[in-house]
Amino acid sequence: MKEFNSEQRVLDGTAWEEFCDTLKEAGKVIQSDNAPKDAFNQAEGYRYLTRLLRAGLESCIEFRDPAFPVLRNGTHETIKMGADNPDNRYEGAIIDPQYDYKIIGTRGTVDYLGLSTVANKYSKDGTMETTGFLDSRDLDINDDDSFEVIISQKEQPGNWLPMTEETNSINVRQTFQDRVNENQADLKIERMDSDTARPTPFSAEKLDRGLKGAARFVRGTSQMFEDWAETFLPIMNELPAADQAYCQKIGGDPNIFYFHSAWQLADDEVYVIDAPVVPECQTWNFQLDNWWMESLDYSNHTIHINKHTAHYEADGSVRIVVSHTNPGVPNWVETAGHNIGTMCWRWIKAESNPLLNARVMKLEDLKILCK
Repeated sequence: MKEFNSEQRVLDGTAWEEFCDTLKEAGKVIQSDNAPKDAFNQAEGYRYLTRLLRAGLESCIEFRDPAFPVLRNGTHETIKMGADNPDNRYEGAIIDPQYDYKIIGTRGTVDYLGLSTVANKYSKDGTMETTGFLDSRDLDINDDDSFEVIISQKEQPGNWLPMTEETNSINVRQTFQDRVNENQADLKIERMDSDTARPTPFSAEKLDRGLKGAARFVRGTSQMFEDWAETFLPIMNELPAADQAYCQKIGGDPNIFYFHSAWQLADDEVYVIDAPVVPECQTWNFQLDNWWMESLDYSNHTIHINKHTAHYEADGSVRIVVSHTNPGVPNWVETAGHNIGTMCWRWIKAESNPLLNARVMKLEDLKILCK
């Protein structure tokens, strides 16, 4: 896109009008034929679009310059997407494979730290393929808890995170077992050849490009996850292993084995998930999401269980109960006002990935079963 074209598009309002038109198109995703049509779920859907818009504007306008990257927390309590993990701190930065970068910081005590370079094409074809991955357990860490990772296409000695010609972003996942007592890794990214230069001033071209990117992100991301949620309809209230290749294609962690599906409960029903075997693993968790594949409100409700918070049976198995009201049993996951949604189970760095047993039953029957 040439500068003079962008200047004209900004001056005559075309850039803004096309931005608004694309957002209007994104609104049709919420009205998809198989999406819930009640006011509650529709309201969450439109709020979801506003959250995606905030994420898109930050990524495409405020933190877009790969010459001066910033690791930012782009998915959190009020920006959610793609079955975001409540145990995670997500960070990311825009990068360019023509540069070399380094991440410097301290490891902290967070249970799991994974760094990946990705070819993020969410706004184009809904994919986010991993182009390089580094597990913190493979890092060389100094005695003072500090470390450095080089990010480049050419292999480097020490801690090296590969890039390819397709790489355009870096993702960092920190997974907590106990947020109260664990300390997060403190990280920053910088270009290896950075000097005293400063970012160039904002311009019409930057605005035009950024508005286009943000609007495409909202439309593409919302459509991708709506389409994915609809594929769960034939297996409603089952919880089979997901298509792991697809999970990786859209940005899944290579160390995670995923289970995804949808759930629906009447007011007097509960959803019971049994894990007869819990394998040796770094961690595991289960979470409840809404139809739009946003994690439910984990700030105010217990909507997920993990390896640390779970109650285990005497034989080492785990039973989780999804219920609208307190069923009086351990491992209660709250629906937080929802009657339909999606869900996810993860085995993380597990020696095996055993299947799960899941069924819907009446709340009264559960009480009899647990006597």
